[in-house]
Amino acid sequence: MSDHTARRTAVPTTRRRATGRTARRAGALLASVLTADALAHLYWTTGYTWPAADDRSLSHAVLGMEAPFTPPVLVPLATLLLTASGVVLAQSRRPHRLLRLGTLAVASGLSLRALAGVCWLFTRDTGSAFYRLNLGLYTPLCVVLCAAALQVAGRPDAAGKADAPGRTGGSRREDGVRVR
Repeated sequence: MSDHTARRTAVPTTRRRATGRTARRAGALLASVLTADALAHLYWTTGYTWPAADDRSLSHAVLGMEAPFTPPVLVPLATLLLTASGVVLAQSRRPHRLLRLGTLAVASGLSLRALAGVCWLFTRDTGSAFYRLNLGLYTPLCVVLCAAALQVAGRPDAAGKADAPGRTGGSRREDGVRVR
């Protein structure tokens, strides 16, 4: 390979590290929020309704409608949230194609919830607790978490990349710069 070609395809290692660091931080943020949400769902399976006074007000604050907050409903939701948290965290640490697909599924779910939240801003009673929580917390949080999931999903995996660490043949280092 000529020296000119090596300079043209050089990727500074500090830039690659910053991208990985950003994905790890985004993954940690997203996994933390998903885990906290799962723990809240598991807490509600015990019959406690904090932060609401009763089941009805909790249901209206969280969902905007009356729905049962019982273990058969909450345990599968908590399981889904914990699984999503694990997939995202794993993708942020050790990227893989299947984990990336799972992370994209999480991003899709969050984007759908964010879009629904925007629609609900125009169709719900503006004086309700759900309206205020949806406007100030649920929808903005889903937008931020969706962006974090996309950041994590965009992290390249080692398989299929010629310049991935540990692979031989497609790249080498010269003066702290990876070249192809």
